[in-house]
Amino acid sequence: MHRLFISDLHLSEDTPAIEAALVALLAREKELDALIILGDFFEAWGGDDDDAPLADRVRSQLLAFSRRGCEIFVARGNRDFMLGEQFASDIDGILLQDETVMEVAGRPTLLLHGDTLCTDDVDYQQFRTLVHDPAWQTEMMAKPLEARRELARQLREISVDAASNKPEDIMDVNQAAVEQRLQAASVDRIVHGHTHRPARHAVGSGERIVLGDWTTEKGWYLRERGNDLSLDSFTIRCGAHMEPRYET
Repeated sequence: MHRLFISDLHLSEDTPAIEAALVALLAREKELDALIILGDFFEAWGGDDDDAPLADRVRSQLLAFSRRGCEIFVARGNRDFMLGEQFASDIDGILLQDETVMEVAGRPTLLLHGDTLCTDDVDYQQFRTLVHDPAWQTEMMAKPLEARRELARQLREISVDAASNKPEDIMDVNQAAVEQRLQAASVDRIVHGHTHRPARHAVGSGERIVLGDWTTEKGWYLRERGNDLSLDSFTIRCGAHMEPRYET
């Protein structure tokens, strides 16, 4: 099995280099069996009916990639929490549940975005509970698309401002929460994004792998080949020229 796991691209019209790097990645990875996107693929998402140029371009690129024979799995993040089944259908992909167990490199592995592990950030967890409530989402989807885009923009600004005033440690995962999720899922490996702190951590006899975010200078992915896993970074340059580079 040959798969890539990515997260936290935060695609927007303000980051054309990241979009170009994604396009280059899709063009280069011709032998992938699957691409797994673990949330915050978009910087903001007002709903699956979004017809902005960026949304249409990304749908088109992912659909073409899927039709080449690569399965695409996508999960919601804290920025694109309104991503849904229609988007997954549009790209011939599969929408993952908030927590999904998948066989990875020969071992059952828990996949999730990662925000639910940051339990010390009580204010954020309360906000997350609100925006993931089906009644709240139904009410939001009843609004015109432009109103939803504006609300998504406002929520993004509030989130960025709030994060700038919080201690760094509460925005990282809570170790007890990690251990609880592993035990509940009966697995010893977890893969997530969200924290923008790419690394591989020992958790007892198991492991926690953190995917990195993509910036205008660097991107990250976790590559699975058979039973081997490697966390790799690559340089993002103008024209989307990408040079893979392994970093510990």
